Amino acid sequence: MTTNLSKYDADSLPSAEELQHQHYGIVVADWNSDITYSLANGAIHTFHKHGVDDRHLTIVHVPGTVELTYAAARLIAHKLDAIIVIGCVIRGDTPHFDYVCQSVTQGVTMLNAQGKTPVVFSVLTVDNKEQAKERAGGKLGNKGTEGAVTAMQMANLGSRKKKKQS
Repeated sequence: MTTNLSKYDADSLPSAEELQHQHYGIVVADWNSDITYSLANGAIHTFHKHGVDDRHLTIVHVPGTVELTYAAARLIAHKLDAIIVIGCVIRGDTPHFDYVCQSVTQGVTMLNAQGKTPVVFSVLTVDNKEQAKERAGGKLGNKGTEGAVTAMQMANLGSRKKKKQS
């Protein structure tokens, strides 16, 4: 059974007092913008909900999904606490889907292996537009929300107490 991916335990996150001092990056692909902008809005809303205001969010737009890795690598130099890459690749009739997905996956993996800044993969790789809509605010939630939660968790990995332990 498929569940809403956006449901999470807010107590698993640091307190708003901790998060309000952290800085996050969101890199958004403009290709399939009806989907990617919805994902970005989900991430922004989730950051706001947990105490991160716009002054502590750096949002960068790139043309497509392949360009996400480059922009994320550039943002790492800004010493952000975590970065989310947001894109949407919809399968077509050519192998282009496979090349784009492989490129961004390997790029994000490489950045994470460097260990400087967590880079969270919020790229939808779907067979059709309907699957994308289901994951961009539809019945399966918003993958951007999940990306923001993951970013906050990874930025604070091993360096904080959870709220319920406070």
